[in-house]
Amino acid sequence: MLYLSTRGDSTPRRFCDILLEGLAPDGGLYLPEHYPQIDAARLAALRRTHAEGGYAALAFEILSLYIDDIPADDLRAICQRTYTAEVFGTPEIVPLKPLHQGFYLEALSNGPTLAFKDMAMQLLGQLFEYELGRRGQTLNILGATSGDTGSAAEYAMRGKRGIRVFMLSPHGRMSAFQQAQMFSLQDPNIHNIAIEGVFDDCQDIVKAVSNDLEFKRKYRIGTVNSINWARLLAQVVYYFAGYFQATRSDGERVSFTVPSGNFGNVCAGHVARQMGLPIAQLVVATNENDVLDEFFRTGVYRVRGAADTHETSSPSMDISKASNFERFVFDLLGRDGARCKALFDDALRQHGQFDLSGDARFADAAARYGFVSGRSTHADRLATIRRVFAEHGVTIDTHTADGVKVAREHLQPGVPMIVLETALPIKFAATIEEALGQPPARPARFDGIEQLPRRVRVLPADAAQVKALITAECE
Repeated sequence: MLYLSTRGDSTPRRFCDILLEGLAPDGGLYLPEHYPQIDAARLAALRRTHAEGGYAALAFEILSLYIDDIPADDLRAICQRTYTAEVFGTPEIVPLKPLHQGFYLEALSNGPTLAFKDMAMQLLGQLFEYELGRRGQTLNILGATSGDTGSAAEYAMRGKRGIRVFMLSPHGRMSAFQQAQMFSLQDPNIHNIAIEGVFDDCQDIVKAVSNDLEFKRKYRIGTVNSINWARLLAQVVYYFAGYFQATRSDGERVSFTVPSGNFGNVCAGHVARQMGLPIAQLVVATNENDVLDEFFRTGVYRVRGAADTHETSSPSMDISKASNFERFVFDLLGRDGARCKALFDDALRQHGQFDLSGDARFADAAARYGFVSGRSTHADRLATIRRVFAEHGVTIDTHTADGVKVAREHLQPGVPMIVLETALPIKFAATIEEALGQPPARPARFDGIEQLPRRVRVLPADAAQVKALITAECE
């Protein structure tokens, strides 16, 4: 399997090359040259694998379709080390939780940092350590987080040989619990950097540093954000696992609703659907930062600046530049790298938006790709949290509440709906208490985390200062 860039660079690259590279040299994102196809017989075989061997065995089978430069026995061992009941709290790893007939939550938040990002990040940590050890190299990971990617990456990479992590986050814009999870880590290979700005500023810095090819190569800069294909690939697996749990036969269809800000989580669903998984709809649920909802309704992709990015009670989705969206647009446009580059490199930089409403391929997008969307507000979140607790005795976090609210607007008779849970409620305790009048349950291992000493540096939104910090730490 070879990989190409969404902006036209077709230099053949294999999986382990792009694992360590992150962004392509032309600024694009990597995708496989083709999506392996899962026919009815292969889907039935994968169902048996999941039933008999569990999540780790399913992960090996899916990943093997895209990774052919790691020996099969090594890749199988990596999956077995990653997806264990000890790490994820349950043998099923991602159990479905039925709310009512045909309406489920897929529990993705049982990992070390209580968020769905652990599902991919734990695998990424194993893959990085394996490949760096095989090459005798080191890697400096530069990432941006709006809340959950940072802690998931840091917990996965802490203590890993040959790896340093430099994680950017928007200063003061994450929940108190999210900040404490990251900033309380004292591991010498973990560096937290709070940027005076919003998440999009952090993401812009990561891309600016990655696009400085001389600096990137000198200091061996890699990424763990969902711009890294390996992370998105790991997320494809739980769409298959959710499908097998919600259905009994392989002719059935299901829909997934995904709370989305950066488009990485739902893009993994797009990949699964392109492979042949019988997905009826991929429902994109946004909060008040509704860039993606606006696109799927109108065909206009219009990014917002920091002043127009709302600070909400589902802060991990307070994003106005969806970095993974480029992968879907590349597919939508028939994999036209030159057109994709013109849109994301030229039109966005010059005009802050592009309009595909007049393109016949956009008009057909819902039918061809299954995407629909909806929007949720703070009042919606509170009402949904209260309703789910009153009707089912289940407490959900604010982002999952956005998903449940929008999912209800897109139910289809006879088609199960699976909402991807994004985090445990304790990560957003203030809003849960506002909704229910009581704080959510807190895992014992996180008692008192907000009072622990913190290790973090505050910097302005300036790529040059971030590069200077990386240089100082590496020399």
